[in-house]
Amino acid sequence: MSKAESAVDWQPACSLELLHLRARMLSTVRAFFAQRDVLEVETPGLYPYTNPEPMIEGFEVPKSSGGTECFYLQTSPEFAMKRLLAAGSGAIYQICKAYRNNESGRYHNPEFTILEWYRPGYTLRQLMQETEALLTDVLPVSQIPKQAVYLTYQTVFSEAVNVNPLSGTIGDFERAANTLGYPEAKSICADDRSAWLDFLFSHGVQPQLPKQCIVFVYNYPACQSALARLHPQLPEIAERVEVFIDGVEIGNGFQELTDAEEQRQRFLAQQAERQRNSLTVSGLDEGFLAALRAGMPDTAGIAIGLDRLLMMLSHSERIDQVLTFPLKQ
Repeated sequence: MSKAESAVDWQPACSLELLHLRARMLSTVRAFFAQRDVLEVETPGLYPYTNPEPMIEGFEVPKSSGGTECFYLQTSPEFAMKRLLAAGSGAIYQICKAYRNNESGRYHNPEFTILEWYRPGYTLRQLMQETEALLTDVLPVSQIPKQAVYLTYQTVFSEAVNVNPLSGTIGDFERAANTLGYPEAKSICADDRSAWLDFLFSHGVQPQLPKQCIVFVYNYPACQSALARLHPQLPEIAERVEVFIDGVEIGNGFQELTDAEEQRQRFLAQQAERQRNSLTVSGLDEGFLAALRAGMPDTAGIAIGLDRLLMMLSHSERIDQVLTFPLKQ
């Protein structure tokens, strides 16, 4: 054996104990949904279309050598699962791999494991309560000893950043970023309101969220929720929720938009923004839009990052500590 061959690091990044812990976590998740008669499903990881959201970049897979047409590794199983809902599947969940390009760091790996489930007939509040029950089943009481906290986006943002997220101006956001010690935010966010909200939330709000409990932040600004239904009384707000534990985002959910034409217009606006930013633009998923037209039931749905949840469960500092073979970008 050559010296170079002997130096190859072939061992898994995580311990064998973590392999067993992950298996127990997945077993708990499946038992939770089996008790509630939620059907486990499987949808393609390779798909002709990808999520047009400007902040998410997928992986392209050429259909043939030298060809110009592509498949895409899915950033989420969302569109295909909603087609199943429209076909009458009832409540469903899926545990699968998802893929996002240019995402590496303490909490990010380009390939990650996602739990996604949909509850026809549920309100967003009911979905949050079910999410709390699942997380309470998975995590020991020593880790989340306090009661879950439910907070509106406007409340936590206004208190942490001292700016109203709905009525604040770009100038207000810039001053808030300077106060927090992030003058570089202006060059990062420019005149993009959604980017400012993302930046200030991640740098100013998340670190101040309550600790040692599950935190639900709900009713996000409409500009940050392309797949969520707008609040029936407050159209500037979308029925979206994010779930946090100790300031770390664990999940993202919606009262799902079911209006096909409104969804098409939102997709077209997202595609235009991607074109302006020189990002890849795939075609519209007409199968998904046709499913909405056919009548997807009123549904609440959420996705949970299982690798991040395993980080919490194992007290790991980085996502690559809970993965067998993390990818380096």
